[in-house]
Amino acid sequence: MAINLQKGQRINLTKENGTTLSQACVGINWGAIEKKSFFGGVSKEAVDLDGSCILYDTNKTATEIIYFGNLKSKNGSVKHSGDDLTGDVNGDDGLDNEVITIDFANLDPAVEHVALVLNSYKGQDFGTIPFASIRIYEGTATNVREVFAKYDIANDKSFSGHVAMVMGVFYKKNGEWKFNAIGDPTADKKLEQTIQTVQQKYL
Repeated sequence: MAINLQKGQRINLTKENGTTLSQACVGINWGAIEKKSFFGGVSKEAVDLDGSCILYDTNKTATEIIYFGNLKSKNGSVKHSGDDLTGDVNGDDGLDNEVITIDFANLDPAVEHVALVLNSYKGQDFGTIPFASIRIYEGTATNVREVFAKYDIANDKSFSGHVAMVMGVFYKKNGEWKFNAIGDPTADKKLEQTIQTVQQKYL
């Protein structure tokens, strides 16, 4: 599993010792925007990025959305750490501002796709944020064991001018979970639109 996936790569979640990854997290870390004033001072503008997880069934219908307004799935198999409204105001502290945890063993059996998306709530362009990175890893919110996909959206020019992206999709094939590292910016402005984009383009 020691791989840093590039956009578009797919992997199965079987580890080198033959066991299957049972739990994964997506962690999002970002900073507040620095604004220099006319007189040379610096102020900070809060940045509200929102990580969300959408569960889709065999018909590619969204059955549940886990986001800042709904912090866990009905059966508790997907959990969101809570809404961060500001980003790191005092520079990068190295910690994730929002974490979504997925327990594959306890997902509803009808779920076939688990999509991870990111939206800028106030419409702040990804290209204006001083640092913003996403990592998808094996482990828990407090124990990062192995990172297998990472995106640096603040320094990747393809994200500039966008306020939404699809991070990746876990999908079930022949009873096994696999992962598609997507990392695509989208033209969406709101989460509702991104849910539709995933359904139309990425499942």
